[in-house]
Amino acid sequence: MSMRSELDITPLILTYNEEPNIERTLNALRWAKRVVVLDSGSNDKTEQIAHGYDNVVWRTRAFDNHKTQWEYGIHETGIETEYILSLDADYEVPARFVEELDREFMPGKWAGGLVSFTYSFYGHPLSGSVYPAQFRVFKRSAVEVAQLGHTQVFSVNGPIYNFRTRLIHDDRKPLERWVSSQLAYQVLNEEILANGGTRWRDHLRRFAIMPPVMALLAYLRAGGPFRGAAAARYAYERAVCESLLAIRILNARLRDDSEHKELDQIPESPVIRGRAHE
Repeated sequence: MSMRSELDITPLILTYNEEPNIERTLNALRWAKRVVVLDSGSNDKTEQIAHGYDNVVWRTRAFDNHKTQWEYGIHETGIETEYILSLDADYEVPARFVEELDREFMPGKWAGGLVSFTYSFYGHPLSGSVYPAQFRVFKRSAVEVAQLGHTQVFSVNGPIYNFRTRLIHDDRKPLERWVSSQLAYQVLNEEILANGGTRWRDHLRRFAIMPPVMALLAYLRAGGPFRGAAAARYAYERAVCESLLAIRILNARLRDDSEHKELDQIPESPVIRGRAHE
C-alpha cells in the first residue's frame, strides 16, 4: 500500500469485552502511528490483546452512555491529530479505505467523511444492508455528538466527503451477548417512539407490523438467495430486533387497555340526595 508515512489521523475505538473482534480490528490499523482504545471495564482478554500492539494506547472509563463516552474519547484521551477515525471494535478498515483516506480525503481538508458499511458474518459479506452511512472520520474541532436511542450520532460543521470504500462490520461476539444487548436497546427505542419518532419505520413500528417488513427488506438488500446463509442470518437478526420492540409496544398497549378496563369497572360511590340538616 503506497501512502504517506504518517497520516494526521488517530483511530479511536470503544471496547467492552471484545475478545472475539478486537484482534481483526487492530490488525487492520497497523498503518496508524497511534490507536486509542477506550475501554469500559472489560473482563475478558480485550486488554491483553490490545497491549500486544505497539501503536495502541489503552484508556479506561466507566460507561454511562455512548454520547459521553465518545466525547471523552475525542477530547480527554490525549489525541492531538487534526482528524479522528471513530471505530467500533467489530469494524475492519480495508487497505483501499486507507488509500482513499490518504490520497483524497486528507488533502481536501474536509470537516468530515460519510462512510458506508459492508455487513459481514464470519467473513461472509452481504451485498447490502439496512445499516446507514455514518460520519466516522471527522475533525476533532468540527464534530458534535448526540445520543439517539441506544447509540451515538456524529455530525460535523463544514464540507463533507463521501467515501467510496466501505468499512467492514463483522461482529463475532456470542449470540447470547447480542440478544442481551438487543433487549436493552429496545427499551431505548421504545422511548423514542413514545416521544414521537417521525421516520417511516417509526410509523410502522407503532402498528407493530415492522418485523416482517424489515425481514423481507433486509433479506433482499443482503442479496437474498445469492448470499445463502449469510443473507438469511441477517434477515432473521433484523426480524428479531424488530420483534423484541414490537412485543414491548404491544405489552404497553395491552397494559394500558387493562388499566382502563379496571377503572371502568370500579363502581361509582352512591350519591346521597336530600336536604342538608340546618
